[in-house]
Amino acid sequence: MKPTENNVLIAMSGGVDSAVAALIMQNQGYQCAGATMLLHQKNENASSCGTNEEIQDAERVAKFLELPFHVLDFSNDFRTHVIDYFVSSYEKGETPNPCIECNRYMKFDRFLHAALELGYSKIATGHYARIEYAPEQDRYLLKKAIDPSKDQSYVLWRLRQDQLSLVLFPLGGMTKAEARTLAEKAALPVAHKSESQDICFIPNGKYVEFLEGYRKKEYPAGDFVKNDGTVLGRHKGIVRYTIGQKKGLGLVLPEPLYVCALNIDSNTVVLGRSEELFTRELTAREINLLSVDRIEGSMRVKAKVRYRHQEEWATVTQPTSDTLHVVFDEPQRAITKGQSVVLYDGDTVVGGGIIQ
Repeated sequence: MKPTENNVLIAMSGGVDSAVAALIMQNQGYQCAGATMLLHQKNENASSCGTNEEIQDAERVAKFLELPFHVLDFSNDFRTHVIDYFVSSYEKGETPNPCIECNRYMKFDRFLHAALELGYSKIATGHYARIEYAPEQDRYLLKKAIDPSKDQSYVLWRLRQDQLSLVLFPLGGMTKAEARTLAEKAALPVAHKSESQDICFIPNGKYVEFLEGYRKKEYPAGDFVKNDGTVLGRHKGIVRYTIGQKKGLGLVLPEPLYVCALNIDSNTVVLGRSEELFTRELTAREINLLSVDRIEGSMRVKAKVRYRHQEEWATVTQPTSDTLHVVFDEPQRAITKGQSVVLYDGDTVVGGGIIQ
């Protein structure tokens, strides 16, 4: 195919949002095709794309819209860049967000490169976010979606300028309700499909079982301790716990205690009172800045430390080329290693990093 400005490959997941994205792009006059990434197998017999429900649903939508359809097998890359990352992060006492790594390596790297190789000039996805070109800065800006309840800019902070220039987010300017209405009016085959809230490669939500099965081992028990070293009982494997956790500890305690730290070296889980979970500062690694090349001096931003976290005012500095130091105006609860801190200037994403 000869690439033109109107050749767009739609990343179709089999869900409502990507189906509506395809519908919108087609209605706007783009020459479209759909493609689904084969990322993982749900069982040993799922060696062909026809056994994958998501791919079947995406193909049904593409056929309904009379779009060419591709299946892109990126399962090896997904295992390396997303699943291995997820597992090793847990084993280091971190709590990772695999969706961010999937966006980084799969949707906006492997998928984008495949689209260009197939002759398409851009890709479009069903993400709720916006991209605007700022001519005075000569750069592309990543912005929040119009619908704050669906905004996905947090999980897109790793996008680079060269990627932003080739990506379209047709849903960024509408609400989820409006997208669902469009799907219903067009009678899209997935118009009434419910949304999945699980990690895609752990559909039952039992991530510890997944970790043990993937590594083919059990994680050793160890001690629950206080900050002063007092032993409170035995835990069932450090990967079972995350910062801020209160339920599921299996202890009878005289007062409510929460997971405050995971010490991999001693295989201990540190418990403390709720107030011990609050801190004002964090350092982030593997940073990516979108709206600026570098943070000179200090910058006032709003920052969030997890996807569902409320943004809070903070001051950020950049001590080195690959680290950020964030100081919140008010202490924040359960800042967690492995999660992302994302910085905002109004509705514009300044950048982000991995909390270390």
